[in-house]
Amino acid sequence: MTRRALITGITGQDGSYLAELLLAKGYEVHGLRRRSSTFNSARIEHLYQDPRDSDTNLFLHYADLTDESRLIRLLRRIDPDEVYNLAGQSHVGSSFDEPEYTGDTVGLGAVRMLEAIRTSDIDCRFYQASSSAMYGAAVGRQDEDAPFRPMSPYGAAKLYAHWATATYREGYGMYAVSGILFNHESPRRGETFVTRKISRAVARIQAGLADYLYMGDLDAIRDWGYAPEYVEGMWRMLQADEPTDYVLATGTSYSVRDFVAAAFEHAGLDWEKHVRRDERYLRPTETAVLIGDAAKAERELGWKTTVHGGQLVRIMVDADIEAVRHEGRPWVDRPTPTS
Repeated sequence: MTRRALITGITGQDGSYLAELLLAKGYEVHGLRRRSSTFNSARIEHLYQDPRDSDTNLFLHYADLTDESRLIRLLRRIDPDEVYNLAGQSHVGSSFDEPEYTGDTVGLGAVRMLEAIRTSDIDCRFYQASSSAMYGAAVGRQDEDAPFRPMSPYGAAKLYAHWATATYREGYGMYAVSGILFNHESPRRGETFVTRKISRAVARIQAGLADYLYMGDLDAIRDWGYAPEYVEGMWRMLQADEPTDYVLATGTSYSVRDFVAAAFEHAGLDWEKHVRRDERYLRPTETAVLIGDAAKAERELGWKTTVHGGQLVRIMVDADIEAVRHEGRPWVDRPTPTS
């Protein structure tokens, strides 16, 4: 029988790659998207099929994690084998400006989905998108047993959802797991996230459409991987015999400064001539170092990354250079923001 999966946040970076993966594996994929007056599904346009076609395997539904009754109705209608919860306000910096909204969509949103699954009596496996932001100020390499100490409203909301998932697993016997994913990027990353902000700015500066890239903290160190590899890890977690949580990471470190320098160098530019500091991009609290240890995932799931910092930089810069070529030059005669 065809397996059915429900993905919240299907229009985001991870959701689009996960939908691709599941469709390639023969799944029937259902995705939740928020109602908007503008189109917000660019990342999955290439996957779209007319729902009236008999061979359609991708279906989109309007819903929101703040509306539990809608989630219950959809779960009963779809009856999924697997649910992947990737939705919610996902920008760490923005969570300081919108802490209540972040908590509602990221923290309570996960609980609403868990409760909707429980009360609907749906027999499915549940994946929760946890985050390395939960570790915050923790030191050393972080694995599944490392202490949590979030340093942002986003990290705190993710931690609430993480422990709620464990509670539903242990308290109700649900197959519910959390993937603690360290930074994973791609050309589909949103333009306000630091890696995409850098790669897009480099492409525009090279094309003569901008002069400067404005940055905050360049000293932060992150464990950056390639998003398509990470969604494979998500899927593998739900295929395991027993539910448990896993860290997904490359185990390598790369500073923001390293990423900036490599991106400009790949485009034949001197980063020090184009990068300016802007205090507005500094956060009230900043996590200095986040490096993951994915030994458990490699050992039990056979999951391991192949794309690390330098190669990831080249993938993203090349994609944005190509994208800029198709933009034309409509803004050449007036200043263009790079963030």
